[in-house]
Amino acid sequence: MTSAMNAADLAPLLPEIFLLSATCALLLIDLFISESRRGLTHFLSLAVLASTAALLVRAPSEVSVTAFGGMFIRDGVADALKLFIIVVSAASIVYAKAYLQERKLFRGEFHVLVLFAVLGMMVLVSAGNLVTVYLGLELLALSSYALVAIDRDNKRASEAAMKYFVLGSLASGMLLYGMSMIYGATGSLDIASIRFASLELDAQQTLFLLGVVFVLVGIAFKFGAAPFHMWLPDVYQGAPTAITLFIGSAPKLAAFGMAYRLLDGAAGGIEADWRTLIAWLAVASLAIGNVIAIAQTNLKRMLAYSTISHVGFLFLGLANGTAVGFSAAMFYAICYAIMAAGAFAGILLLARKGFEAEEISDFAGLGKRHPMYAACVMLLMGSMAGLPPLLGFWAKLAVIRAAVDADMIWLAITAVVFAVIGAYYYIRVIKVMFFDPPADGVEAEPSADVQLRWLFTINAALMLVLGVFSGPLLAWCERSLGV
Repeated sequence: MTSAMNAADLAPLLPEIFLLSATCALLLIDLFISESRRGLTHFLSLAVLASTAALLVRAPSEVSVTAFGGMFIRDGVADALKLFIIVVSAASIVYAKAYLQERKLFRGEFHVLVLFAVLGMMVLVSAGNLVTVYLGLELLALSSYALVAIDRDNKRASEAAMKYFVLGSLASGMLLYGMSMIYGATGSLDIASIRFASLELDAQQTLFLLGVVFVLVGIAFKFGAAPFHMWLPDVYQGAPTAITLFIGSAPKLAAFGMAYRLLDGAAGGIEADWRTLIAWLAVASLAIGNVIAIAQTNLKRMLAYSTISHVGFLFLGLANGTAVGFSAAMFYAICYAIMAAGAFAGILLLARKGFEAEEISDFAGLGKRHPMYAACVMLLMGSMAGLPPLLGFWAKLAVIRAAVDADMIWLAITAVVFAVIGAYYYIRVIKVMFFDPPADGVEAEPSADVQLRWLFTINAALMLVLGVFSGPLLAWCERSLGV
């Protein structure tokens, strides 16, 4: 009887168990691989991610399955988010190879930390208990701190890592404090039990609401939503671009998974109390992100502030408070992760040792010298701006429609206004590529790495392909949430 119960508990966790075992094995194997054969670690890490994805696809979860007394949940939402987390993370590893090699940062630590971060994200999106939420979140966060500081000789990267660590620890403390209040009010750490208990609270209602507010602060920080965005521009600019690409894409999917489990799960019975807070966080993020991004000349910093604005759009879906809104937010998170990976990859494409290609002016003249790659950057910038028929347009349309369905017309109008304002700084990049001459006669050349070139081209093409055929992806998100 005991062995059968253990087998039933372990079956839903098979992808996570495999990823953990393979990562630990890769950590040991890397000790015996010489620097000249470091490409083997690169290949093995991609093989581990591919095998993990195969385990997810091979046995998809048709219904919600729990393990270890409800601490772990495997359902359609978890499977979809995990699959895209793996795909975007694998793309990040491929994108990073040439950049890290040129700067002598192509070490096994990078691959192992990325795999542990992926494991943390997978645990986070399947959390059925507050303990599991914190476990997955901290595994992701600690791996991310180390990744940002991977270039130990770079003072700017070290400073960014310290800011990320200090502010991240503060946010984690607030999240943990909020969880402790929720536990004190409901007497449970199980997310499903917390939801039922919250409907019957009387004297402890104020304590529970205060706990939810602290949890919202933690969620907002992990997303990078205003006014809890202070870490994001400095970390994005200071970290090596290859690391920025990873922490700026896949973790947003995990952050949505955390928000879904905590808001729809634990606080699902009192959505009327937190929807307005989410809506005002969306307005603050849209305003601060789009307005400050206009003044940026550094492309990484501009994309950092644009991330804040995109989080504002994503929060439009969360503010809906229903399965329709969460499916729209999930669709937006997936679309943004793909767009962000491609946008930062555009910087990696032109970067070389001694030249980071971080300034917008570094892209001047690219349209004349390499029109194909300029067209790829144009597709990515256009999609992030929300120009039809590209992918970003349908993502923005989905969350704006969710806000309208929730009778938040004022929020939808605000989003449209700031979408128009935000289009300026994306179009400025396109204008620089096709109409401005190179500064000081310095012409950036694309990377010689064939894998990077091909993947970047495919990534950019997906903006148009997935834009034209966005229906199946949106339908998948709706089906996952039972819409």
